[in-house]
Amino acid sequence: MASDVFIVEGGHTLKGTLIPQGAKNEALQVLCAVMLTEEEVVIENVPEIEDVKRLLDLLTGLGCDVKRLAEGRYSFCARDIDLDFLASESYQEKAKSIRGSVMLMGAMLARFKRAFLPKPGGDKIGRRRLDTHFHGFTKLGAEFKYDEDDKYYLEGAKLKGDFILMDEISVTGTANMVLAAVMAEGHTTIYNAACEPYLQQLCKMLNRMGAKISGIASNKLEIDGVDSLGGTTHRVLPDMIEIGSFIGLAAMTGSEIRIQDVHFDELGVIPRVFGQIGIQMQRENDDLIIPAQDHYEIQKFIDGSILTIYDSPWPGFTPDLMSIILVAATQAKGSVLIHQKMFESRLFFVDKLIDMGAQIILCDPHRATVIGIDKEYPLRAIEMTSPDIRAGVALLIAALSAKGTSTIKNIHQIDRGYQFIDKRLNAIGARIERV
Repeated sequence: MASDVFIVEGGHTLKGTLIPQGAKNEALQVLCAVMLTEEEVVIENVPEIEDVKRLLDLLTGLGCDVKRLAEGRYSFCARDIDLDFLASESYQEKAKSIRGSVMLMGAMLARFKRAFLPKPGGDKIGRRRLDTHFHGFTKLGAEFKYDEDDKYYLEGAKLKGDFILMDEISVTGTANMVLAAVMAEGHTTIYNAACEPYLQQLCKMLNRMGAKISGIASNKLEIDGVDSLGGTTHRVLPDMIEIGSFIGLAAMTGSEIRIQDVHFDELGVIPRVFGQIGIQMQRENDDLIIPAQDHYEIQKFIDGSILTIYDSPWPGFTPDLMSIILVAATQAKGSVLIHQKMFESRLFFVDKLIDMGAQIILCDPHRATVIGIDKEYPLRAIEMTSPDIRAGVALLIAALSAKGTSTIKNIHQIDRGYQFIDKRLNAIGARIERV
């Protein structure tokens, strides 16, 4: 079936208030955690996006009772789970369609002592190995098998706590270890753990369910296993990636935008890094206001050398915003080196920006130099295709700032991570038509 297309008329100034959606990356973690208990779990501020819908469909297929109480508010009861569904073709197709399904393995292993998963999907942004996950599962006593059809099998009649050194600071890997260890016998230490706010949220939710996790917000988690977990109510944080996307959008279109209830203290270095490329921001209580700017200028290092912006594990700058910071820099004054360390294919969308008139040198798969052309030389409209969620939104932002009408194909990639993005932006003055 053909994907929808965005027809974007660029060059319009936006003005208004945007409320960020619930965080995609947190929602996928906590939705998997509902499988750890027979009791009811209520989750609020769940984003209405494609990746979440696919995971909800997967949970329903497993026998979890999923009820939509209101927009963004769901109740879950995983009392009667159909483990035979794991072997069905339907399960395999559903699980392959979303990378977040990998975190079901930790929860299923903890509660049902076995788990199965086909190779998960997700963005094609480079090599995304799962070795870290399975190394941790085996340290807890699970038996791991992998067949030639890209299927993963885990069995663990009795998980026991152990010392786990994560060989990469993986958010989903850490989440999987936490989900598996909360009901393992004895004590587990997870060292080199990811500590993103979303991972912290998962740990706090599990503690309210009866887990015993300490070291939250650090890279060393200590977990004492419990026999069972109960229900709880949990509210998902606003999506910091969407907040960063709106910051870039405001700057490129010269618009005044208020982003409401951003949980500023959870944004880490994000406002500072956008400030390094000259974007002004004002904080008013828990709102973030980006004033209209005719021009913005990229800073230099103290010695006058070119600024370098790179991604790193939390509390560093999140890799999910590298596409946004890059596209925002194209309309700034000055130059910046963008160094995407984590994924070797995430910068390959810059060819579309070059076609739009951006001055970008792709140095290698991980680095690109952006020579800002300032807003006196706006980008021009073209026809393009969205390769992944974050690049897709970066291209949408570029199209909204460009002169003329652009076409963006394959926008289901954008829908996977951004809730009703066309309707929400049109409400503040954008002109995006979905066809």
